[in-house]
Amino acid sequence: MTIQAPDELAGLQRAGALVAGILATMRDHACAGTAPRDLDAMASDLLREAGARSAPALTYGFPAATCISVNRVVAHGIPDGTPLRDGDLVNIDVSAELDGFYADTGASFVVGTASAAQQRLLDATREARDAAIAQLRAGELLSGIGRTVEAVAARRGFRVIRDLQSHGVGRALHEAPGSIPGYYDRRDTRRLHDGMVITVEPFLATHSTRTETLDDGWSLVCPKGVGAQFEHTVVVTHGAPIIVT
Repeated sequence: MTIQAPDELAGLQRAGALVAGILATMRDHACAGTAPRDLDAMASDLLREAGARSAPALTYGFPAATCISVNRVVAHGIPDGTPLRDGDLVNIDVSAELDGFYADTGASFVVGTASAAQQRLLDATREARDAAIAQLRAGELLSGIGRTVEAVAARRGFRVIRDLQSHGVGRALHEAPGSIPGYYDRRDTRRLHDGMVITVEPFLATHSTRTETLDDGWSLVCPKGVGAQFEHTVVVTHGAPIIVT
């Protein structure tokens, strides 16, 4: 999507505020003993009360309102009834459609107290997202996102999961400009333009650069080690980008 009018930006911001608020509420309730399925039910209720719809369920028939991934599962986890435990590494991804606008956000965290190694992974992934967003400017190469993420990952001693990428969003969950690698691809000559709406969502991992799909057909796991993700929906401008989530 390309924002072309103030009311479009306002609509996108409303959708962004909704998914950001739901993510924060879910995280606040994600304590030891709570089942991901119960967190997802909470999100489903909040979406319904707001007149919104789950974007993955609407777009792809995902069997839950949100994606909740635990430990080895790094993305697209189906919320189940297994209680969370202290020390679990969790990712929650919330995306929704509200009044024709789609916004997408996500975050990783540890239930209870993170170990030093877990905290390093979380800090590096959040840094990669924030650094990539900070350098967004209309006219610059889209590949600057991957260049920045890859540089942070290398400096921090982690790997980029290459098959999980950022994407266009706004009037659909996934749209133009298509997939945006979290690694540097010198062949990618696409450029950012004013009003472009994209996600910035690096996935960093301790050992893996690719994921494998579990038998449920959705859950993506790191073959070795664990991974983390942080995501915002962002509007590109000629100046500082606008974060709507």
